[in-house]
Amino acid sequence: MTMPEQSSRVAVVTGGARGIGRGCALELAARGFAVVLVDLLVSEMKKTAADIRASGSTAACFEADVASFARAQEVAGELQRRFGRIDFLLNNAGQSMAKGLLELTEAEWDSTLAVNLKSCFNWCKAVAPTMLAQGGGRIVNMSSLNAYTGGVTSAVSKVAYAAAKAGILGLTRALAKELGPTILVNAICPGFIETELVSGLIEGRRAELTKGIALGRLGTPQDVAQLVAFLATTKPCFITGQDFTVDGFQWVI
Repeated sequence: MTMPEQSSRVAVVTGGARGIGRGCALELAARGFAVVLVDLLVSEMKKTAADIRASGSTAACFEADVASFARAQEVAGELQRRFGRIDFLLNNAGQSMAKGLLELTEAEWDSTLAVNLKSCFNWCKAVAPTMLAQGGGRIVNMSSLNAYTGGVTSAVSKVAYAAAKAGILGLTRALAKELGPTILVNAICPGFIETELVSGLIEGRRAELTKGIALGRLGTPQDVAQLVAFLATTKPCFITGQDFTVDGFQWVI
């Protein structure tokens, strides 16, 4: 039998290989968590894990399609055996979908909702039994500013993406009621954050977008990571069922 690894707190970050997920994973490691990365980008995920280990923290990698319910159950079971606990889940994995209604296929709609919304259900259901059994845990679901706006003029966030991200807010509120007071569940709605994905999609619009943000710049993964770390660690915490916007006060979409 493999003995569980000793760690005071364990955090799972889906989509942790790069971008916002990587920034949050590094920040959680700096706050003392053993960080479990879940992604399909294996080489980039291993690089993030290596950086976490180089800082003196523990990291583990699992290649997984977050849209797979069975894979979420499998990984969660392995984490229970390996660490004996799961303290924090960041449902960060997602994919963009730039097509509007008339161009969008049924398969593209299904895929977008599976990766962005169903994945949150998959992983919340996978980790909740462990969190409840150990007497506490916290979950943060990554939504988007486009959950409010619809994002109809943005290349990244037309109808399927906006619908999925809005669904995350409903899921978050429902789970906060169902899992409280043992598990706290919140959501974050980033605006334009400077990541590999966004940089390519906003090419040629950077000046326009920056003018539409009160703080005069695009956000960074670290801007989001600070809020994630706060929601993961602050004590006491009387915050659940809430959604937080991190957008520098953005009005151009």
